[in-house]
Formats: sequence, structure tokens, C-alpha cells
Amino acid sequence: MPPVKNLLRAFPAGIYRNSGFRAFLLARLAGMFATQVQATVVVWQTYERTHDALALAYVGLAQFLPMLFLLMPAGDLMDRRARKPILVASWSVALLCACSLWRISGQGGSGMTGIYLTLLLFGASRAFSGPAVQSLLPQIVPRAQLAQAIAANGMLMRAASIGGPLLGGFLYAWGGGVCAYAVCALCFLLGVLLLFGVETRHAGERAANTGTMWRRFILGIAFIRERPLILGSISLDLFAVLLGGAVALLPIYAEEILHVGAQGLGALRSALALGEVGVGLFLSVHPFNRNVGRNLFIAVSVFGLANLLFACSRVFWLSFAALMLAGAADMVSVYIRGALVQFSTPDAMRGRVSAVNMLFIGASNDLGEFRAGVFAACFGAVPAAVIGSLCTLGVVGLWSWRFKPLRQVGRFEEAAEK
Repeated sequence: MPPVKNLLRAFPAGIYRNSGFRAFLLARLAGMFATQVQATVVVWQTYERTHDALALAYVGLAQFLPMLFLLMPAGDLMDRRARKPILVASWSVALLCACSLWRISGQGGSGMTGIYLTLLLFGASRAFSGPAVQSLLPQIVPRAQLAQAIAANGMLMRAASIGGPLLGGFLYAWGGGVCAYAVCALCFLLGVLLLFGVETRHAGERAANTGTMWRRFILGIAFIRERPLILGSISLDLFAVLLGGAVALLPIYAEEILHVGAQGLGALRSALALGEVGVGLFLSVHPFNRNVGRNLFIAVSVFGLANLLFACSRVFWLSFAALMLAGAADMVSVYIRGALVQFSTPDAMRGRVSAVNMLFIGASNDLGEFRAGVFAACFGAVPAAVIGSLCTLGVVGLWSWRFKPLRQVGRFEEAAEK
């Protein structure tokens, strides 16, 4: 009972009394819920239409390529313009993408061209919404509450990552893509409306509108390169997930290895988020601020080992538990990495740093799905998952040696000094 009492005391206190932060959380919850439902339905619909691992790879690639080319202007724009209107516009484009997928599903057929083109546009919207979301949070809450806000935000986003895939699998099994994408569109619309209640009381100075966009972005890259805590933490996540993530293989595991169908796929995708929510809920009430560098490397190591267990499992409950453990470890990594980046970055540089961070996250997730699909097509799903998890463990060892300041950092406040 004491943990429950602590949780109840924590929710009305501090950041939860900030009406702008509450509106921001609800908006993000709606947007993430829509994204997770859509992601689950798209991959299952793709595999159902094609039964081709490469088709799953192209789903990730179609969403990553626009981010690759647009994140530089997006990050520069975040530092020179108000961020909330940019987020409203990008989520409005995501709403149009959900409507497009709804229409494609209603027309039937087995072609994938329309889906890939829609995902290209959706990837373009994410190129702007990702940096906008990351750089907007420090303008909503005071710096003293930023670490707790990051944990609370991460926990609720992972809650959407539980309900979204489960509902996506259920909706697709019940009403097909037409029903599922309609729900996505409604959630994106709700997110856009909720954003109008978000107040940015702690906005800092905007970047000077001098020089070319390329020059300003190069300054952002130089800023990251000069700070091993930022470069080390975001690149560790990039290569650990790029090489070791198994999300793209879940439809193959659900259909051919575990034999659990579309609803089982939703459960497997939710398992990751269930572990993330459990840890995120704890961190939102009891945020830690000691040995953060060492704990980051431990968390990524556990992530790799959990994915290795999933790769070798043939039992649904064991696969589910392994993914839960991977999600829990990933939440610790997200919490530490997010706090280190935010504490290390001045507000005038935050948009460009967030854009680079989003490029790394997009590469790790979407390009990681492409990598997993190609490996599965070449070697089979199980060998691809095993090789990926072993690569993650190798990345941990290499980064621990290469980024010694990151491994040794003790408190988040030290990030501003390094």
C-alpha cells in the first residue's frame, strides 16, 4: 500500500498542477494512440497482402526517407519559429494520412503503392512533429521539474503504446482497416484540438535568423559533436535499436512461429509498452539522479539480452515476458537519454538538437525495421533476431569504451558542465 499512497500523492502535485502540461500530455496521448494503432494495422495489412518480409522492410523505409531529408529544415525551423503551430500543422497532415489509409482500405485490392505513398507523407509529418514535441516540453514546465516531466510524459506515451496495438489488432480483426484507420483519424483530430490548450510559459530566446539554414544546422551538429554526453547517448540508442530491434519481425513471429494471429500481434507489440509503462510510472513518482551513465549502459545491455530471449522463444507467454523486459529496459534508457539531452541543450539550440535526435530515433526504428526485414528475407526471421540482439550487446561494449565521460556521469545536472 505505501507505493499506492505515494503514487496518489504524486499525481496532484508538481507538474500535474500545470494545466498546460496536462493538456500537452492528453494531446500527446491521443497522437501516440493513433500512431500505434496505425503502425500495428499497417504492418499486419502489409504482411496479409504480400506475405513478404521485404514488404515489411519497405514500410519502415518509406517512413524514414522523408525524415532523412526534412529533419534539417525542421530542426532549424523549430529554433526560429513558435513550435506549437508547427506541431498542429504536422498532426493535421497525419490526420490526412489516416484518412488516406482509410480510403485505400475501403477500396480493397492487394496493391501496396497507395499505402507506401501515404507512409511517405506520414514520414514527412513526423519529421516536423518529432522535434516539435521534444523541444516543446521544456517551454511548458520549469527546468526544476523537467526530469519528472520527461518521466511522466514517457510513461503515459508508453500507456498509449499498450492500448494502441491491442486495439489496433482487435479493430482489424473485427472491422478491417476501414474501422481501424477511422479511429486513427479521430485520435489525431483530438490531439490537434487539445494542443490549443497548451501554454508555453517558459519559452526561451529563439535562434538568431542569421546565415543560411545549412550554416545554422551545421552549428547544431558541431554543438552535439563537442558534447560526448549528447553524442554518446543518442548514438548508443541509434545503433542498439537499429541493429537489435525486432518489432518489424513481430508479424512473422505471430503468424509463423507463435501462431497467434492479428490479436496476438497486438499483444506482442503491447508487451514492449507494458514494460515501459511499469518502469515509467515508477520513474514519474521516484525519479533517480545517481549513476545515470552507468545505469544507461546497464539498461541497453538488458534490452539486448531480452531481445535475444525473444528471438529464441517458441512459447507465447515467454516471448511476451521477454518483450516486456525489453520495454522496461528501453524506458530506463529513454528517461536517462532524454534528461541528458534536455539538461545539456540551451533553448535556442533545442530544435536542431531535437531534430538530430529524432533522425537517430527514426533511423533506429524505421531503418531498423528495414534492416530486420532484409535480414529476415536473407537468413530467416529467427537468425535475423538473434544476430540483431548480439549486435546490440556488441554496441554496448564498444560505446562503453569509446564514450567514457558518458559512462562516468553521475547526476543529470553534470550534463550542463560537459
